[in-house]
Amino acid sequence: MNRPLTPETMEMLAARFKVLAEPMRLRILNALREGEKTVSQLVEETGAGQANISKHLGLLYRYRMVARRKEGLNVYYRISDPTIFELCELVCQSLEEELEARRRALGAL
Repeated sequence: MNRPLTPETMEMLAARFKVLAEPMRLRILNALREGEKTVSQLVEETGAGQANISKHLGLLYRYRMVARRKEGLNVYYRISDPTIFELCELVCQSLEEELEARRRALGAL
């Protein structure tokens, strides 16, 4: 679907890509692909510090990529926008095709 982008849409799109441009945020999103997790579980799974994870989760929450719920002392995070993974699949497919083309080009040398 090719539709013209309004200036407002371009700003929102750029902001979304900016949020996704950080590898740690991608690692967090990937960890949440399996289901909701606490900050402690994300710290254990990613190897990052608690403050770092919390900072990234705050940004992902602000941009509505994750949702959260509190249960007792724990806060559980989950993916709130599954289209993120569709976008990642499209980009990964394109990157794989590019890498394969480079391999073929190097093999022809």
